[in-house]
Amino acid sequence: MNLDRVIAVRNTKTVYRDGDKCIKVFNDTYKKSEVLNEALNQSMVEETGINMPRLKEVLMIDGKWSIVSEYINGKTLAQMMEEEPEKKREYIEKLVDIQLDIHSRTCPMLRKLKDKMNSKISQTDLNATTRYDLHTRLEGMPKHYKLCHGDFNPSNVIITEDGTPYIIDWAHATQGNASADAARTYLCFWLDGDIEGADMYLDIFCEKSNTAKQYVQKWMPIVAASQSVKGNEKEREFLLSWVDVVDYM
Repeated sequence: MNLDRVIAVRNTKTVYRDGDKCIKVFNDTYKKSEVLNEALNQSMVEETGINMPRLKEVLMIDGKWSIVSEYINGKTLAQMMEEEPEKKREYIEKLVDIQLDIHSRTCPMLRKLKDKMNSKISQTDLNATTRYDLHTRLEGMPKHYKLCHGDFNPSNVIITEDGTPYIIDWAHATQGNASADAARTYLCFWLDGDIEGADMYLDIFCEKSNTAKQYVQKWMPIVAASQSVKGNEKEREFLLSWVDVVDYM
């Protein structure tokens, strides 16, 4: 495989393009189980019929675990919003439409969102009282079994030349409550420093899904806490600042 063309670099992985293949090479410190779980998630979600890169193979390249998928040629919604800021609302509406299509599907073999969040909350450095409060609130939320992306943001949606959307990066996919997934997307906008986009997204999501904004907001401290165990220190500080914002609306 030709690894000359780098298309993305992250803390734990580097993504290359080789013709019609997209090769995600993980750092040698990345756990084998996490790589295989991401590949399993991708293969299970493929079966729902969603437009997404098809998994081709999992292999080792120079001693590093790698996932090879179909390469999708196009622009991300994040790129499109940056290039055409006057169309930002139109693109966020498209983002929401795609997310609602995801939420309309089920994938019964995926890990349950509540189980994953409970595990993540237990791994935080929050004090025992706060963790107990978060676990209790999480358990009190309605149980749903909708397909949730887990990191749905404009950078993970590629639009091809003919306008077809493809959703990438299914490493965090679960089955659970769509409003938790929406809370995660809202926080993604915040992490990117786009507060206007975050508010616009939430308004559009709640309108199109007929969901009370307060309901999505109730998920935010729970989602923020569960996400705080990964990422850099700055992101952790930001996410943990949301944990105490329980009844802020």
